[in-house]
Amino acid sequence: MAYTGKALEVFLETGTRFPRRIIWALGLVKYAAARANASLGLLDDARAEAIVRAALEVAEGLHDDKIVVDVFQTGSGTGVNMNVNEVIADRASQISGLMVHPNDHVNMGQSSNDVVPTAIRIALAYEVERGLLPALDKVILSLDNLASRTQGVVKPGRTHLRDALPVTMGQEFSAYADAYRRARGFTEYAYKLLLDIPLGGTAVGTGLNAHPDYPKLAVSFLREATGLDLRVASSKFRAMRLLSDIVAVSSAFKVIALDTWRLCQDLRLMYSGPNTGFNEIDIPQEIAGSSMMPGKVNPVTIEAVMQASSHVVGLDNSITMASLLGELELSMGIPLAGYASIRQATLLAESLNKLAPLVLDRIKPNVERARKLAESSQALITVLAPIIGYDRASEISKAVYKGKTIKEALREAGVPEDLISKLLDMEKLTKPGIPALEHRG
Repeated sequence: MAYTGKALEVFLETGTRFPRRIIWALGLVKYAAARANASLGLLDDARAEAIVRAALEVAEGLHDDKIVVDVFQTGSGTGVNMNVNEVIADRASQISGLMVHPNDHVNMGQSSNDVVPTAIRIALAYEVERGLLPALDKVILSLDNLASRTQGVVKPGRTHLRDALPVTMGQEFSAYADAYRRARGFTEYAYKLLLDIPLGGTAVGTGLNAHPDYPKLAVSFLREATGLDLRVASSKFRAMRLLSDIVAVSSAFKVIALDTWRLCQDLRLMYSGPNTGFNEIDIPQEIAGSSMMPGKVNPVTIEAVMQASSHVVGLDNSITMASLLGELELSMGIPLAGYASIRQATLLAESLNKLAPLVLDRIKPNVERARKLAESSQALITVLAPIIGYDRASEISKAVYKGKTIKEALREAGVPEDLISKLLDMEKLTKPGIPALEHRG
């Protein structure tokens, strides 16, 4: 493999290899190209059959040890395309007993400039459709169930990490269920942009040295092999020079990561304690939290997910920068964009697949503790504002701040006992309305 050997000398050697899904996609592109060229009478049957067999072996991972070029290579991805071409040519030569050339036969009707952008889009679309979307569905279902079983658990609301009006735990979790639904819709819309692939554009988008019928035929074979609703790009020129669709998908990933980070941060606060924190929920843990402090348990899965989410956000910035590399007819950030976006998809899918069963489905609300905190909130004075006005309510609030209970402060302010009980009905305070207006006069 003459090209690959030389490439190892001139590319970076960071140990960063292309994800398995990209190699799978490249193998299938070579498979589809060989079938299309044979159907068009451009490639003899013996070599075509050998290339098809070898390409499928590459797709299945049988030759991963020979795909050795680093992600940080020539910006078009010529390095990985030629590496795959040479692996397939060597194996096809063994199968057929004929000389199969990596460029003349395996790369027939192709260029790295259309092959690699095609492969990374296929790989990313597959990871989203088969991996991330099902993981999102799983976490949405878990949050819906969690919101339902905690809908009657009253707890203090907090703004700026200070006492606020009461909410139910179910209301808090329903917010995240809705956020993930919206993120799923955004992700589904964005990933479908990837299904426009530029195969057949060859070097600059014109399709020179490819049969005019080759793109449609090759894409039909790819559609069958991948199960994805692939189509020839409406503009191969656009799909070869711009990675905007991958940026859009990465943006959806970033939204998921940020929502997940916030959810996990809230869970950490609610789980904090048991004696010196919020202690509003319990999450059974299966692993020790400390090598020194016996019996200590930590939200380990939550923290792992937060780290993964942080990495997804960082990768989004890498993809943004990669999309800016290049000029005129071609992007020069294709390998990095492919690597980083697949990494994002797999990180998020793994995170959500662990978060749902190990955290969300196990949450047990500490009902009495949460209610006691809600009833102690200084912000409950707010319910009196429509009766006594904001300024006087603020004075009562100061008394609570100095250590009096809300009921004591209200009694000293002359509020009747029965009215205090009615005004501090926790369930009513978690719903729309103006309770104080019911008791005026």
